[in-house]
Amino acid sequence: MSRITDHVNAPQQGGHDGFDDSDLAFSPATREKIKARLALMGVSGAGKTWTGLQITRGFDERFAVIDTERGSASKYAGIHGVQFDTLQLRRFDPRQLIKALAAAAAAGYGAVLIDSLTHFWNGADGTLEQVDRAAKKGYSGNTFAGWSEGTPLQNAMVDALLSYPGHIVATMRARTEWSLETNERGKREPVRLGTRPEQRKGVEYEFDVVGQMDTDNTLTIIKSRCPDLHNAVIEKPDGRAIAATMLGWLNDGAAGIDPANYVDRATDEKATFDDLRTLRDEVESRGLQATPMIAPDGTATVLGDYITARGIALQATVD
Repeated sequence: MSRITDHVNAPQQGGHDGFDDSDLAFSPATREKIKARLALMGVSGAGKTWTGLQITRGFDERFAVIDTERGSASKYAGIHGVQFDTLQLRRFDPRQLIKALAAAAAAGYGAVLIDSLTHFWNGADGTLEQVDRAAKKGYSGNTFAGWSEGTPLQNAMVDALLSYPGHIVATMRARTEWSLETNERGKREPVRLGTRPEQRKGVEYEFDVVGQMDTDNTLTIIKSRCPDLHNAVIEKPDGRAIAATMLGWLNDGAAGIDPANYVDRATDEKATFDDLRTLRDEVESRGLQATPMIAPDGTATVLGDYITARGIALQATVD
């Protein structure tokens, strides 16, 4: 099992001391095989965890669960043959999720269920607490200014999630929004406007498929890049069937590049500065800078930061 240190940095912004010159060039668009990015949101009791487990298992029999719900997923272990490994977290600094994903990638899990992503927003040490802490410490209580530290943490976490080299399924708690409207009898009554995930506004746009679940265990697909799931309404959903439908779409394309190949090249002891600069450009062109990984020293990091740091270190030895 890979060792993880207690610190992971958000991806660096801006220049990299001479290690950042790259060309901007367009190239023909090609469809490649991709990995799933699916989110399930709903109120308590809607069935998000069980449905998420079934879908994740459908993507890959060997999968892991990053559990923020005090062992909720583990209560389903063994039911209908569902078996998985789990990592239970108690503190929800967004950097913890990057570390957990790095460990999952190093262990070779083909799919990961994050149950739930909400805690990394409003749980202990989550993004909102990070903003409040930063505001009190360095900005005289100015919460708006505190976002200058909270936003990079949130963005780095989302980037790592989207760059994981396997399938990702994430559950999110949802908040129901109501409005008092006048009905046909002229009386005011509450009308449900819909639900939104308890995460940063707009996070659902980052996923290829987003489903909303209600307390009747009905799954309504509210966003889908997979044509066969567009606007689908599924009562008591069969998660493995949903995964099979998505896999048909995900695998319809040319073979993609395995991010593990880039990690191997980045950690190759024989890599030169020029090798790393070329690799950095390739990684950036494919949008894989935020791929979570474990460095040879056991540190959880992301691919782009590791390549840059190693390149700068090699350049320093030459200078």
